[in-house]
Amino acid sequence: MFRVDWMKLIFVFAFGMLMITQVHAWGFWGHKRINRIAVFLLPPEMISFYKQNIEFITEHAVDPDKRRYASPDEAPRHYIDLDHYCTYPCDDFPHRWDDAVKKYTEDTLKAYGTVPWRIQQMMYWLTDAFKMKDKNKILRLSADIGHYIGDANVPLHTTENYNGLMTGQAGIHAFWESRIPELFGEDYDYFIGHAEMIDKPLDRIWKTVLESHRALDTVFGFEKHLSQTFPSDQKFAYEQRAQTTVKTQSEAYTKAYSKMMDGMVERRMRSSIKMVADVWYTCWLNAGSPDLSRLQDIPLSAEEQQQLEAEEKLWRDKKQPMHGHQHPETGAE
Repeated sequence: MFRVDWMKLIFVFAFGMLMITQVHAWGFWGHKRINRIAVFLLPPEMISFYKQNIEFITEHAVDPDKRRYASPDEAPRHYIDLDHYCTYPCDDFPHRWDDAVKKYTEDTLKAYGTVPWRIQQMMYWLTDAFKMKDKNKILRLSADIGHYIGDANVPLHTTENYNGLMTGQAGIHAFWESRIPELFGEDYDYFIGHAEMIDKPLDRIWKTVLESHRALDTVFGFEKHLSQTFPSDQKFAYEQRAQTTVKTQSEAYTKAYSKMMDGMVERRMRSSIKMVADVWYTCWLNAGSPDLSRLQDIPLSAEEQQQLEAEEKLWRDKKQPMHGHQHPETGAE
């Protein structure tokens, strides 16, 4: 008679559920923390409005990941596989969208990611929202753009080997961007300074993306070395998550990896926070520095409301995989 190994099935299910909570860029915890801390870098003319709405800015930092269950067009906006085109420092890769389209075609660019241009596009939209003094659009766009900026600061969002499958390091994506900050992020130094005007936004965006891409050798090389030298029986641990026991990287292994990278994850998170605040501030300045205490509370249209509700339902139901870069163990980014 066929016998079911229930303990094995329970473990596989539990491990899968753990990975589902960790596979979004920076994890939900990281994205929310980036947006939240960025608020406190703003000048007096902006901080009052953003602090009044900090819970919205924080909670909706993860909306773009939720949309990936609803729209295949959303996925490429979160990454750019630069190693498909070039080797760092990628001097011959066009930074302007039109120039890149001429060289590679729009279909190719969309296939391998468009996060730099997504940030640039959203800066235009956020600037217009400030000009229109549309409170709801300002909040939604501010939250969204913080997400894409966070993604651009993650090295693993700049490579085809985004989850280590090409180098025998499956699962490195969640390990780097979720497990490390979730364990140690509360102790990071968030005294970052204040928001500053960005004179050349596209240059700043590409500087950030290339800094992320340059770090890949360290991300992969150090984890490979650590995996080969760390005691194998101490790499993983079982933790209680809600009512489920799950297997994940041990705190000791995670701490050793973070230490080897000399605090890279903390630096990239700080870079994300600073850039988010700088972008919000720049859009506000470019809109003429409107008085944020006198905004119009324009409600969503019926179509916009229906779209948001549909996206939320698809994310909560998760009856179909997330679009885009697929992790084999979860079917998600």
